Amino acid sequence: MVECKTYNSREEWLAARKSYIGGSDAGCIVGMNPFQNNVELWELKTGRRKPKDLSENPFVQYGTDAEEYLRCLFQLDFPQYKVEYFEHNMWTNSDYPFAHASLDGWLTDMDGRRGILEIKTATIQSAAAKAKWQDRILDSYYIQVLHYLFVTGFDFAKVKAQLKFEYDEDVFLMTKHYHIERSEVEDDIRMLIDAERSFCEYLVSDKCPPLILPNI
Repeated sequence: MVECKTYNSREEWLAARKSYIGGSDAGCIVGMNPFQNNVELWELKTGRRKPKDLSENPFVQYGTDAEEYLRCLFQLDFPQYKVEYFEHNMWTNSDYPFAHASLDGWLTDMDGRRGILEIKTATIQSAAAKAKWQDRILDSYYIQVLHYLFVTGFDFAKVKAQLKFEYDEDVFLMTKHYHIERSEVEDDIRMLIDAERSFCEYLVSDKCPPLILPNI
């Protein structure tokens, strides 16, 4: 059974998330997060490491502040979807009791199919960084979407990415949209579920997993 809860405050929401594997954790587990590996995640989940405070990181803050407006723009640009969102949401699935999903929004198309809305912002500082977004989303974000698909059981995902360039005291924006059909990524979803289950066994046994270096 899939269930969506909402919490009264950010503090309650953050506390509830601690007992689950989340979308941003998934990339660490399979070596697709450039900022954190699976051992560091294990140390966080077992209380051996304290989480970093990113509240004053300007890139993180920009993404948080921009999300509301980008969600509204998505609704304007894609009126064929019903867009829903509640702050401090947390989705769980009884088939995967180790996982949760906190979504930027959820969609219903004209055929009644359900989908995930994932919103990303990125400040592009090199041609190489721009090229990574050319025809696909970043690997860590792809894994995050797979995680959300298996938790929610939804049919598809839409990713809205705003790429920001700063040059000569001016700001340039490029918006890209990506569509992922669940039916086309079922094999990847199953592999991710297996990887997350294996990681949870290390949490239960309090045994450190073998290190997986980020594959980026």
